[in-house]
Amino acid sequence: MSGPLPHPDPPGVDEPSIYRTLHAAYPDALLVVDPAGAIVLANPAAAALLRYSVDELTGLGIEMLVPDAVRARHAAYRSGYARNPVPRPMGSDMSLVARRRDGSEVMVEIALSPLQSHGLPYTVAAIRAIGEYPRVKQALRRARYSELLAQLGRVAVDTRDPDVLLAQVPQVAVEALDADVALVLLLEPDGLAFRVASGVNLLEGERVGDLVPNRRDTLPGQVLAQGRPIVTDIDTAHVRYAIPRSYVEAGLRHGVAVPLSDRGRIIGTLKVRWRRDLHVDAEELRFLESLSSLLATTLQRTRSEEALNHAARLESVGQLTGGIAHDFNNLLTVIQGNLQVLEDRPALAGDGQAVKVLAAAMRAARRGAELTKKLLAFSRRQVLQPTTVDVPALLDSLADMLRRTVDQRIRIEVDANGAHACRADPGQLESALLNIAINARDAMPEGGTLRFRATDCRTLPEGVEAAADAAAGYVAIAIADTGGGMSDEVRERAFEPFFTTKAAGRGTGLGLSTVYGFVKQSQGALEIESAIGAGTTVTLYIPAARTAVDAPDDASGASAVPPGLRVLLVEDDAEVRQVARRFLDAYACRVTECATAEQARARLEAGEEHDLLLSDIALGAGMRGTELAAWAQAQHPAMGVLLVSGFSRELVDADRDSPPEWELLGKPYTREELAAAIARALRH
Repeated sequence: MSGPLPHPDPPGVDEPSIYRTLHAAYPDALLVVDPAGAIVLANPAAAALLRYSVDELTGLGIEMLVPDAVRARHAAYRSGYARNPVPRPMGSDMSLVARRRDGSEVMVEIALSPLQSHGLPYTVAAIRAIGEYPRVKQALRRARYSELLAQLGRVAVDTRDPDVLLAQVPQVAVEALDADVALVLLLEPDGLAFRVASGVNLLEGERVGDLVPNRRDTLPGQVLAQGRPIVTDIDTAHVRYAIPRSYVEAGLRHGVAVPLSDRGRIIGTLKVRWRRDLHVDAEELRFLESLSSLLATTLQRTRSEEALNHAARLESVGQLTGGIAHDFNNLLTVIQGNLQVLEDRPALAGDGQAVKVLAAAMRAARRGAELTKKLLAFSRRQVLQPTTVDVPALLDSLADMLRRTVDQRIRIEVDANGAHACRADPGQLESALLNIAINARDAMPEGGTLRFRATDCRTLPEGVEAAADAAAGYVAIAIADTGGGMSDEVRERAFEPFFTTKAAGRGTGLGLSTVYGFVKQSQGALEIESAIGAGTTVTLYIPAARTAVDAPDDASGASAVPPGLRVLLVEDDAEVRQVARRFLDAYACRVTECATAEQARARLEAGEEHDLLLSDIALGAGMRGTELAAWAQAQHPAMGVLLVSGFSRELVDADRDSPPEWELLGKPYTREELAAAIARALRH
């Protein structure tokens, strides 16, 4: 007799019952398969893993548990294995993909135990889901997080709408972390509160649009203060944070909040909460930080692009409006000049109706001239005459004027003690401040406080940019009101020309746009802060002056045009030339007219002597007025130079490139403005 000796069962032990119990209780899935590949026995673990019942698995072909793509290859492997069955334990690289009853797939590892050596024509397959291994679980989870981040990254690249990503981030956080609530809070511009921007399963008090105070006793406030993720649970958090009542009622026990940070600047927070007990590990924190970083970067990119597009739009509109203004200037010079000539006609003095009509036309011409000046101010094509401005004195003077003219219910305050002088065109600076003050007045129909404040600052605040750095720093002039404030949409468009929220006939929409142009042309910067219900503050950053305040110009020279002044008038537009001639005749000047620079040069070369060269800059296809002036003054150093132009870009260039003794005058001009410019030119 050969083979192992039989051994008796221990007393009271039913061996078949133990085998059945072991088979049923074994934690791995067990399948007993016959040579034809049919399952003859399955345990409950196999049914749970493969999502069949035990009865459904019995009799099922083993190939039905393999994905379609590898079914034929698996059948061939099984046939070969049946010819040479050998044990294959777990860890022998027998990893496969199993197909469940519902069509889903799961990665598994398989051990094979042939029973032929025991006289049975079967093979036992022990199946274990790889995802149950801790390291594999971690790797799969990490891969899942990476996949979700990659998908969101593609969304961030493909869409230009940040709201799409804002909506998806909390949804992804909930799904990836099996959380109950997730929301994104963005810091308001004033820094006093967070606004709920998006979320999933939001509760009362934290719905989209709600404001959460930025205080240290709130979780978002702590995240902002500490600049790092904070993990909390409801049992201990109440010691440090105010827990919303809705959280307690909903049973949200655990949570985590991570900052939305881009290049060191925190702009909000991402909050996630769970009802179940859990431990937020480092992997989950890294995933949430990556989510928040992606969202913050996208939001900041969008804001930067919007700012650039806004600046580009303003620049384009500025070029367009500047070009339109140029063409109007010559027309207005002719209209306004001829109207002024008509005003002096004795024949009209006794005709009351004619005087009224003429006065109305003159007022309309002046309004047209003011409109073109505003367009040129916005487009930064106006000619500025910067001097050293005493800012405290300017603000005191402006405040005194406003106190006499605005609603007495508006209180006006000035705080400019210690502010240094700035370098700007004083008239344009005063006009800019007045424009802002008028807007502030209109924003307070029931009264309020209008506050002017001037301070020195070496550098500009973060996010505020000027065309060039000011060597002496800046003087910050802030005008604040207590009015109703602006929405984000209105604030974004506040500097656009012709944009206004006032009723029809109450404003042109050019007030703030001219301020924008003046400040930019003055090498300064502009900032506007406003929120609904919180008033508005407009701050002008004007380059500080290096020297003491200049003495004011003597304006009495406007009428100091000596009779008999010899003027060489060069103007290619015949109608404009005629208006200028009439103005000069009114001052008893001796005028020589020329249509081109070449004609004027020929007269000078012929020996004619003149006290003043009055020339347009653009003179057709030939020599320009600036070239004529340079040649003429080289030949006749004592001759004064007064250049005029309806093309303000030319005046800006001439102001930059010409000698300081050359006087510049923009069209349209009145007779008095021409006289004042002549007086200044003769003084040089």
